[in-house]
Amino acid sequence: MAPPSGIGVIDTMIGFPDKDFAVYDFIRNQLKDGESTDFEFPVEYMFKNVPKELYGSDADPIEVTLGEMDRFGIEYGLIGCEGEQSQRALTEHPDRFIPQANVDPNDVMGEVRKIRRLKDEWDIKAVGTFPVGCTPQVPIDSQLYYPIYSTCCELDIPIFVCAGVPGPRLPMSPQLVERIDQVMYDFPELTFVTRHGCEPWDDLIVKLMLKWPGLHYSTSAFAPRHYPSAMVDYANTRGVEKILYGGYFPMALSLERIVAELRDLPLRDQVWEPFLAGNARRILGLASPLS
Repeated sequence: MAPPSGIGVIDTMIGFPDKDFAVYDFIRNQLKDGESTDFEFPVEYMFKNVPKELYGSDADPIEVTLGEMDRFGIEYGLIGCEGEQSQRALTEHPDRFIPQANVDPNDVMGEVRKIRRLKDEWDIKAVGTFPVGCTPQVPIDSQLYYPIYSTCCELDIPIFVCAGVPGPRLPMSPQLVERIDQVMYDFPELTFVTRHGCEPWDDLIVKLMLKWPGLHYSTSAFAPRHYPSAMVDYANTRGVEKILYGGYFPMALSLERIVAELRDLPLRDQVWEPFLAGNARRILGLASPLS
């Protein structure tokens, strides 16, 4: 069943095409195999149609992303709020972009202070982190993350965390899905949203979402044709309030592909609005509709 028209879609993972691929150096610097270090995008072995043509052009990257959002019905996008480009997007288009703080807990108290500062300065609606991408890597259930989880609880904002086998050829141990169980036990008030699939532990993350009210799943970095069947089944049954749409534009997926494949996603009629907008609106604490 194709999604109904008129839903103001909230994309919980979107960005801007940079002048080059240096934005991925933080990943590339950790890679050891020769093929990966030669890739412009570190996960090209997995994504075969990265929209590279959008990178390095003379066009304003913000306008490029806005144009694609308008073309494919994406009303709002969750983006980082550090760096000139992101801050310009948030300043010039506050009705289209939602601010998120990205953290590496190796400087844990520095990151706690940053979260508080960005909440005051930009009214961030979420925190994001990539455990395998931290330098050095930090497991999801590491004590280094605990002050960050506590701060998210105190500020009543969610944290989006990459979980499962990572796309880059880096060790997976920090992102083992089983680590989430201890975090949710220790922080029952935390709103924790997984990113990047949780594979191959699809069944485990469903079981954990049944167990923990604050645990959610976003579809970021997956083309809809590759959404795990366990997530689709869960969304159609007991998980209608637990699954959020997330894209991966322009990092590896075009919005054209995502939207085309969504038309074949077998979601029930009543699931589309929560999946594409309602769950994100509630979790991010947005007005309905955003204004």
